[in-house]
Amino acid sequence: MTKISDITIIDDDPIVVFGLRKLITSTIKCNSIESYGNGLLAYDAIMKKLDDKQPIPKVIFLDINMPIMDGWEFLEAFLKLPITDKIKINIITSSIDSFDKKQWESYKNKSHHVITFNQKPINKIKIEEITQVA
Repeated sequence: MTKISDITIIDDDPIVVFGLRKLITSTIKCNSIESYGNGLLAYDAIMKKLDDKQPIPKVIFLDINMPIMDGWEFLEAFLKLPITDKIKINIITSSIDSFDKKQWESYKNKSHHVITFNQKPINKIKIEEITQVA
């Protein structure tokens, strides 16, 4: 079983968050799994960790469609942070809009982080694949 220090889930659907937590804990060993209902809450938490010199998540599960700050807005802000480590950012979406796929390609090509695009629902085999540290 793989060991990852910290994982963050950013999704406004509590059922998706519950399911991801169950899949992650049955597949991956990690110190913590934090979850946030929108991008702004997650961004603020990561900023606080950076300010306090605490470790930031090595793997992020990111929904696209959320209130307050959606996944694209979070990604835009996150990529501007002074983070030299490679973070694995897994976009998890039910969207079938080709615009979202183009957005993902744009972000993955302009970042040193590893950004993947994954359709919901996510199963255990997919969790094993996408929780590999970048």
